[in-house]
Amino acid sequence: MKKLFLCAIVAGMLFTACNQTGQNASAAVADNGNTSATNAPVMKFEKETHDFGKIAEGAKVTYEFKFTNTGKSPLIIKDAVATCGCTKPEWPVTPIQPGADGAITVTFNSAHKMGLQDKQITITSNTNPAQSMVHLIGEVTTPTTTK
Repeated sequence: MKKLFLCAIVAGMLFTACNQTGQNASAAVADNGNTSATNAPVMKFEKETHDFGKIAEGAKVTYEFKFTNTGKSPLIIKDAVATCGCTKPEWPVTPIQPGADGAITVTFNSAHKMGLQDKQITITSNTNPAQSMVHLIGEVTTPTTTK
């Protein structure tokens, strides 16, 4: 009987300790969200979509998605990921100050691709919301051969 009583007390203490930690963490996240929303950097793109038109299979196209930090604090890009390995984004590693411009350079390799293409690039940064998306679209055609 003593073991059962002791187990109940220990379980109650663990439940109480875990519950208090969860409440404090939730309050901290809510407070942090309000603070960063007012002073957060804002990534404003000139164009969110670029159409490279028709290109022959095997060609590479490159485009710079230019943006301005219209927020109140430095913009830090943490990552940029494309929907497939044929598209490679490159981004600035230094913080973009408020009012300053930057660019994300995207290169699409059309080798072994055919038809309409829509490559989405997801950019993760310290903005609110944390992710932005740009698109590189176009059509890959069969190269013409002469006999």
